[in-house]
Amino acid sequence: MDITQLILDDHHEQRRLFALLEEIGSDDKAGLAAIWGRLSAFLEVHAEAEERHFYPSLLKLGEGAGGKPTAAAETEDAIKDHNEIRDAVGAVSKNPVGSADWTAAVAKANKANGEHMDEEERQGLADFRRHVDLDTRHRLGVAFAVFEAANVTGVKPVDKDPKAYIADNA
Repeated sequence: MDITQLILDDHHEQRRLFALLEEIGSDDKAGLAAIWGRLSAFLEVHAEAEERHFYPSLLKLGEGAGGKPTAAAETEDAIKDHNEIRDAVGAVSKNPVGSADWTAAVAKANKANGEHMDEEERQGLADFRRHVDLDTRHRLGVAFAVFEAANVTGVKPVDKDPKAYIADNA
């Protein structure tokens, strides 16, 4: 069990759930609400799991990848992205499910999340695979999976100051 693979698996599931939302008609409010409820909780649990178990280790063991010169630069960008995703997810709930504004807000959350996943896959995850041994990746993978399982219904979204996060975890 490798934390980088678990994160990639989560990314696949996030993409799948966003695609499901695109396939459900705007008149199926119960269906949209159910999938969005699962996805919005999943996005926050995933981000929090990364912030607890992946990024602190990346800061200590990474060297930079995918155009970022350091693990701190990768992490700062990722924490900013997580905040943007949280804000975009929060904006969805301000609109009636299935409305044009709701759909636009979901699309904005999808865009923010997609851009983050693309960067993370080229940067932090690549850096981790190159520079962190399999035993460490396994140990962190177990902790990551346990956190997500224990919080499957969600966690409270809390934006984090990227510079303070790095100072606290480096």
